[in-house]
Amino acid sequence: MESLIDVINAINGVVWGPAMLILLAGTGLYLTFGLKFTPQRRIGFGFKMLWKGRKSSEEGDISPFNALMTALSATIGTGNIAGVATALFFGGPGALFWMWAIAVVGMATKFTEAVLAVHFREKDALGNHVGGPMYYIKNGLGPKWKWLGVLFAIFGMLAGFGIGNTIQSNSVSDALSSTFGIHPLVTGIVIAVLVALVLLGGIKRIGEVAGKLVPLMALFYVGGGLIILIIHADKLPEAFGMIFYYAFNPIAATGGFAGAAVWAAMRFGIARGVFSNEAGLGSAPIAHAAAQTNNPIRQGTVAMLGTFIDTIIVCSITGLVILVTGVWDSGANGASLSAMAFNAGLPGGWGQYIVSIGLAVFAFTTIIGWSFYGEKCTQFLFGERSNLPFRLIWVLAIPLGTLPAIDLGTIWLVADTLNAMMAIPNLIALLLLSPVVFKLTKDYFSNPANLLKETK
Repeated sequence: MESLIDVINAINGVVWGPAMLILLAGTGLYLTFGLKFTPQRRIGFGFKMLWKGRKSSEEGDISPFNALMTALSATIGTGNIAGVATALFFGGPGALFWMWAIAVVGMATKFTEAVLAVHFREKDALGNHVGGPMYYIKNGLGPKWKWLGVLFAIFGMLAGFGIGNTIQSNSVSDALSSTFGIHPLVTGIVIAVLVALVLLGGIKRIGEVAGKLVPLMALFYVGGGLIILIIHADKLPEAFGMIFYYAFNPIAATGGFAGAAVWAAMRFGIARGVFSNEAGLGSAPIAHAAAQTNNPIRQGTVAMLGTFIDTIIVCSITGLVILVTGVWDSGANGASLSAMAFNAGLPGGWGQYIVSIGLAVFAFTTIIGWSFYGEKCTQFLFGERSNLPFRLIWVLAIPLGTLPAIDLGTIWLVADTLNAMMAIPNLIALLLLSPVVFKLTKDYFSNPANLLKETK
């Protein structure tokens, strides 16, 4: 087992090395400049498109709002609570700056992914709209590139069982066990039953559940965090000072913190940022391909909000709470560090309940969101007949993540590695197909009639 972990660790060091960070950041920067900062400049327009109703005559299976909520259900999870804490534990306060940096350019990446997903989507034998990297590779780049789509589908199918399944059930069972004394296996079984009930309804049920749970829990968690930041407002200047200073300067060991070089802050900030908002991974466009819309640009502006909400808002709340409460160098890691920070920030021990309940619901929504991603990747490889067997295996895997033999560090390592391997085919496709997105975006926003019609 140790030798296998060593091999995965070695692979992780390569796929998350300088080349990957340059590819992720470089692709985001290239798309940002190629789109002339349209995603960043059109945030207000994106929110208008999010709330604007759609006519039932438009192609798609779920509303643009529920498509975003499905994507957010998969992204707002342990990455926002445990992942941010892990980035600070290994990279120091400066890691938060690099999470922000990758999120800003990641908005252009997410916009591009969604535009391509809607533009090149197709209908399957069941009449459902399917899309994502494997389809825009196949339909956009042509048959000779289909092997790249197959690679993405394989990595996506396998990655789901880490990032979207066992790592979620492991984290939530650990949090509920320490807070409420609930046996981990009981938590795993309950989650599995609830997920099974949702999956019976397919993407429409997933979208409906996500559309209700995600906004409610995001407000609950963010609200608790904002209260802490208001209480500790005098500590915010110092927190921001540490974030910006240590983003470019090494930090020495202090308390339970082992110290970190600038490279560590960059690596863990970018890696955990991508793990959280999934910009560049190619997962979110699978959900946005199902949106009811006849225009890919509209859905692209909605999709990019996912990165903004996930990292700039939710992850920032977690990171700042950890810093202003002064527990970032305590030696704690993961969800335990976040719980410690919220507990220290709120009187009466309410903080740990916010983190535990938030983690439980975020993890649940992540599991149902990623089940759809994994199912569509599996369907691309084996056809519609694989949908039911995949759902059964997915549900059965959930309790496995709660078993004592499962090591959270190993799960994070495998999930990180598979994330990078998913990103490679997707980023190649985004770069090759970027002229299509540039043209579609220019044509749409240069036509005053489009903007007049959409903002009515």
